[in-house]
Amino acid sequence: MKVLAIGAHPDDVELGCGATLAKHRAAGHGVAVLVMTVGERGPQLLTTRMAEQRDACEVLGAQLYWGGFSDCDVSAGSKTVELIERVIAEVQPDIVYTHAPEDSHQDHRAVAQASLSACRRVSRVCFYEGPTTLRFEPTIFVDVKDTMETKLTALRAHTSQVLKNGLVDLEALEALARYRGFQARIRHAEAFSAARFLWQIDDVGAGAATAGAAGVAVMDNEGVLL
Repeated sequence: MKVLAIGAHPDDVELGCGATLAKHRAAGHGVAVLVMTVGERGPQLLTTRMAEQRDACEVLGAQLYWGGFSDCDVSAGSKTVELIERVIAEVQPDIVYTHAPEDSHQDHRAVAQASLSACRRVSRVCFYEGPTTLRFEPTIFVDVKDTMETKLTALRAHTSQVLKNGLVDLEALEALARYRGFQARIRHAEAFSAARFLWQIDDVGAGAATAGAAGVAVMDNEGVLL
């Protein structure tokens, strides 16, 4: 299976689906991360945030792509769509994770909209939540009991946001994972809403290991993605 996660700024992907990406890698899936800006309007130098994002992707075992757009000025127009399309053409993802559309940050909204346009031929597109998401009603839950610590390690790589400026609260993220796990009837989960999700019923009986090798996402009776 090939996976692409798209975020507007450094650390967005790790916040929204870092543990799920770690789970994909543990299953042997190829993981790529596209970050649209370097977050230059944040409290740290752009070179610092770029280095932090590279370190975080190394923790996740992900290939990193940069979008090259300006922080707080990402549009949902043709240039953004075309950039995402080019990365999709290179990665050939079976599933794409991106921002939830309802968000208080304009870059997040733009990336969500552009992702939907660029992913019109991708059969699985899932929205992740973040600290600025406004309304979110998850329909898919991923069991991240074994990869939650990897997510937190990847976020700690963003030192300027976590340790220096306190913009990321790791305890709150652990609490959110516990709450989403409670909703999914498991211990810890990351949650997603599906813009489009192809579920190949005839492959479910083969089990998660076989399905994963075939590039098929499998959900159990509680809607948990295995």
